[in-house]
Amino acid sequence: MNAVLKPEQKDSDQAFFDSQMLPPDKRGVSFEALFFRQLQQVTTKIHETENIDQIILEASQDICKLFNADRLTVYAVNEDRTAIVSKLKTGLNTSKDLKLPISTQSMAGYAALKKQMLNIVDVYDEDALKRINPALSFATAKEVDKRSGYRTKQMMVVPILDGDVLHGVLQVINNKSDQPFGELEVEGATQLCKTLATAIRQRMQKAEDGQRRRATKYDGLVSDGVLSAAELQQCIAKAREEAKPVEHLLMADYQIRPAQIGPSLAKFFGVPYEPMNKGRVRIEMIHGALKRDFVEEQGWIPLEETPEGLLVMCMDPEAVRGSRIVPQVFPRISKFSYRVTTQTEFEETLAQLWGADEGGASIDELLADLSAPSGDDEAEDGVDVSAAADNELVKFVNKVIVDAYNQKVSDIHIEPLPGKQKTGIRFRIDGSLQPYIEVPSHFRQAMITRLKIMCDLDISEKRKPQDGKIKFKKFGPLDIELRVATIPSAGGVEDVVMRILAAGEPIPLEKLGLTPHNKERLEKTVSKPYGLFYVCGPTGSGKTTTLHSILKFLNTPDTKIWTAEDPVEITQKGLRQVQINRKAGIDFALVMRAFLRADPDIIMVGESRDKETVSMGVEASLTGHLVFSTLHTNSAPESIIRLLDMGMDPFNFADALLGILAQRLAKKLCDCKDEYFPEQDEIKLFVTEYAEELRHSAAWKADYAGEAKKLYESWVKLYGHDGRLKFYKAKGCEKCNKSGYKGRIGLHELLVADDPTKRLIQERARVAELFASAVEGGMRTLKMDGMEKVMMGLTDLKMVRSVCIK
Repeated sequence: MNAVLKPEQKDSDQAFFDSQMLPPDKRGVSFEALFFRQLQQVTTKIHETENIDQIILEASQDICKLFNADRLTVYAVNEDRTAIVSKLKTGLNTSKDLKLPISTQSMAGYAALKKQMLNIVDVYDEDALKRINPALSFATAKEVDKRSGYRTKQMMVVPILDGDVLHGVLQVINNKSDQPFGELEVEGATQLCKTLATAIRQRMQKAEDGQRRRATKYDGLVSDGVLSAAELQQCIAKAREEAKPVEHLLMADYQIRPAQIGPSLAKFFGVPYEPMNKGRVRIEMIHGALKRDFVEEQGWIPLEETPEGLLVMCMDPEAVRGSRIVPQVFPRISKFSYRVTTQTEFEETLAQLWGADEGGASIDELLADLSAPSGDDEAEDGVDVSAAADNELVKFVNKVIVDAYNQKVSDIHIEPLPGKQKTGIRFRIDGSLQPYIEVPSHFRQAMITRLKIMCDLDISEKRKPQDGKIKFKKFGPLDIELRVATIPSAGGVEDVVMRILAAGEPIPLEKLGLTPHNKERLEKTVSKPYGLFYVCGPTGSGKTTTLHSILKFLNTPDTKIWTAEDPVEITQKGLRQVQINRKAGIDFALVMRAFLRADPDIIMVGESRDKETVSMGVEASLTGHLVFSTLHTNSAPESIIRLLDMGMDPFNFADALLGILAQRLAKKLCDCKDEYFPEQDEIKLFVTEYAEELRHSAAWKADYAGEAKKLYESWVKLYGHDGRLKFYKAKGCEKCNKSGYKGRIGLHELLVADDPTKRLIQERARVAELFASAVEGGMRTLKMDGMEKVMMGLTDLKMVRSVCIK
């Protein structure tokens, strides 16, 4: 009960709070008297409360004000007196209890163990903590700080002692004046804890007199005759010993169903029971902004809006209501209706709305759980939609995507066959397709419809190709995007191919897999103040990754970089990135024109596919900008001919061009590889194959044997072991699935536009002439670069040949 303050009392209270912000030596004589008067008000309030929980809840704000503290945590000793559990946390956005062992691992645990007070100026000062006790650490709370963005500094930790009996710990955090807690606060905290201990002892004695045992949320099972009181006590004791939830043991040992446990929880908490509902669907307006991890940690799930308010399912309605987080998350909603549920049904609802967790059922188990939809293959759209919304199918589709992401898959191929034949799902891993699972024919259309719904495609259109995107965080536990293409195929079925666009950080240039020769030439080329640079290669060869690595190398605070990409997959600070949206009319050419008016230093255009985009790139490079782009061509010299065929002026293009980097990805040898020293015949063939492109140069024509010998000696010097070359071959282990290969390595062909090359461009020379000139100027072909990586032990000749035409 709050006392009514007189005007003069309010003034003195304000003077007290104002004085709190001053350092202890400047507070004045009257401050001490005011402090103890405030302390008296708090202790009076404590003695007036009915039970322990009420003591803590009613007095918490007054205790914070008394010590001018930012936050407060009150811990109580658990039943077996091995740990302390938080009964109240002000300022912490979680309804989950904090449980700390009574040990030196934490501040509160140390105070409980030693029954001593701690007054720490800065909890991050490790040396000061070590002086108190070598094992004392703030590591656990640092993690909480890291997640919340809060910075804990001052801390006063006081054990709540009744004689020698520990009842709990009071932890006062951060003085708002940013001063250490003074002697007055220490004395006040000690007195306050004595009052708390006495009050707690009195309430505990009263409770013990009033009832023989403490009420539990499962007592309703006894009153309903589901099990006896002795069985319940035995189950609770076993759960404590085995550190398992009581609910799990009730279900496992006594075959009690969640539907029987629910009414007991409702009786205990005084709120209705909310069972698992298989027909419940995800509502983006309610669930879209919430992440699975947050919901799981908080222990509550918003379900739907009803006349009673927003329906909130939770396992502990008191804790959720007390934390006041739900109204903060939904500030526009004024009414909330809290419902209690079992832990099992909470987890099932979580999986239903956010997708099965990664550690859940296997894909085979999920497939076995699928029930055949009603109707035949020629089902109406309404049946398709109904089957596509089935909870088991939703889980299955999510599991396919989660598995693909975890296995580092680049593309998911869904390949239905007509009639009653099964639908195959294959994953592309490290450039090769591998079978994943086969799905019965009657799920075919429902699965395709589910994927169309996820990327907002027309589910009734089955005769035309469609493309779209899935933002998977709306449907599952991963924050990834998938680019989806549907293609009608023979037999009246639709194929679906999904590319996983996992957002990430750019790879540093030194980790891109460039040889020292290419790295040096590339850095020198892209460091020019203006010009045009292309990266070329087929789809999925890592062109965008390479461009972002180059941009990371050039990204400095004094440089303005604009990029136009489809999609924006890799992000980095300092870049201004624009997403292409052809449906809205935003294509590469339009964005390129806008960039030229936006004061750029460097421009990156995701793809040069038409004359207009290339022309603007040339124009921008000639007007003092550095321009980067990609091309779908096989080699660097061929790219020049392709661009000239688009209608580029040879003289302007030659002036603008800085260089072209062709790229491929070859499978990388797994760590289980076997090493061997090749015989002379194998080395001779290796040198001959490497020198295939060099034999046309003047030096090699004049003295092939001498140049070959020089080449071999340079390799021994660079890559040799004890004067000999060492090669490696694939072996196979569990890690690489017995294939011998794990991951991929880039092969590079860097053509630098030197004067002879520029002259040949102006003369519209043939590819062969450009090729010969570039090799003479120091270019190493894709195959030559790959063969160097063979000597470096990164791949083998079989893999190099498989991705290089020549």
